[in-house]
Amino acid sequence: MAKISLRFWGVRGSIPTPGAARMRYGGNTPCVELRCGEHLLILDAGSGLRELGLALTGRAKPSDPVDADLLLSHAHLDHIMGLPFFAPMFDPAARLRLWGRDMEAALRMSWRHPLMPDLQDAFRAGISHHDIAPGSEVALRPGVRVSTCALRHPGGTLGYRIHHAGASVAYVVDQEHPQEGLDAFVAGADVMIYDASYTEAEYSTRVGWGHSTWQEGVRLAAAAGVGRLVLFHHDPDHDDATMDAIEAAAAAARPGTVAAREGMLIEV
Repeated sequence: MAKISLRFWGVRGSIPTPGAARMRYGGNTPCVELRCGEHLLILDAGSGLRELGLALTGRAKPSDPVDADLLLSHAHLDHIMGLPFFAPMFDPAARLRLWGRDMEAALRMSWRHPLMPDLQDAFRAGISHHDIAPGSEVALRPGVRVSTCALRHPGGTLGYRIHHAGASVAYVVDQEHPQEGLDAFVAGADVMIYDASYTEAEYSTRVGWGHSTWQEGVRLAAAAGVGRLVLFHHDPDHDDATMDAIEAAAAAARPGTVAAREGMLIEV
């Protein structure tokens, strides 16, 4: 049995990109379902969260409602836009704990007028907000620890590392290299999900935008002794053919590397 399982519901960065040219990798923005035994964690709440919510409510029994911790990297729209469309938010039996750095005010603003209809009273789940600082570690659930680090992105981002049963997964998105201390933070992780928005050629015109490259992901994974590198936060302009080429080049540089696709399951 896997110690940790991951399923990808949204892998795209910046904005959802529907259309035939991006069907194989997917066009929804970041959302990863992470299971540590019986415990459900959700990494980011992009547009992929809607499909996850439908799947969760379809699986749930009346005696077993959704109980989840949502680890939010930051409040940029592509990472939180799914929350108003997440079915468990409207279920009075659901229990949802939202984690992040100074997130509550931004989240409440995102689901009220003039950005959305005023939804606060429509949300019926038991929802709680929890601040988590960079460089901290929290015992999230029995047998589940989460550590954090500050990432380099306009406005700031949190990186997460989830530890369970001797395995760990590092989630490093909306991150621009170089970042002091990141090698140590991800060292020895079984899986690293990494912001590989650009190629090195593209990055030269995007310095300061807060994103990284697949080449830097390969370098970091090798230097830090990471098990498996998963390229994530795909650029909106990268269609399936472009992603195929990126994945092939990255896998040639570091065997076992994959580009995240919606629906992809990884077990640790």
